[in-house]
Amino acid sequence: MIEKVVAAKPRLTSEERKASIVHAAIRLFAEKGFRGTTTRELAAAVGVSEPILYEHFRTKRDLYTAIIEAAARSGEDVIEALRLKYAVRNDDLGFFGDLATLIFHWHNEGQDFIRLLLYSNLENHELKDLFFEKKSSLIIDMVAGYISRRVNEGAMRPVNPQVAARAFLGMIANYSMHANVFRCGSLPLPEQEVAAEMVRIFLGGLCKQEES
Repeated sequence: MIEKVVAAKPRLTSEERKASIVHAAIRLFAEKGFRGTTTRELAAAVGVSEPILYEHFRTKRDLYTAIIEAAARSGEDVIEALRLKYAVRNDDLGFFGDLATLIFHWHNEGQDFIRLLLYSNLENHELKDLFFEKKSSLIIDMVAGYISRRVNEGAMRPVNPQVAARAFLGMIANYSMHANVFRCGSLPLPEQEVAAEMVRIFLGGLCKQEES
């Protein structure tokens, strides 16, 4: 009788194990919130014991920081490419149009993490502050920097760049949140068309009109 030899699964490296814990944590926290998720459930979802879980993340804050860093790394190359693309280019429709497309894509692809952020705000959890420090503030500063440059060049009205940046991001993010996460309130139009119209409305109030 020939015995079957079952190949042992390769052991995960420390970094691979940490990544699997972060992925499971995002999913569980998005489903149950922080208070509703136990370390036992988290360990079971990854297939490890609680002591092994604590070997990789000694405290919950360490785990939260890892989640934020993973989210911040996700798409950071795209954001940096956008910043560099328009660092000296005067193409307002292009810049804000590309940015709106990225926001729509982020809400559509990162729904678990977005729900996790919603829980963090409802529970007044430190994760919301960590995310703002790591990623949101960087995006706001990038948009404010572009607006500031265009104001200094005389192409845009003299406005507070930080306020204007938040106005644009809030407009796009609000619609995208309802359309892609809450699944309600969307218009019977392609997202690209909605984004383009919002960009035109925003720039219509911000950009100076050329004299005829």
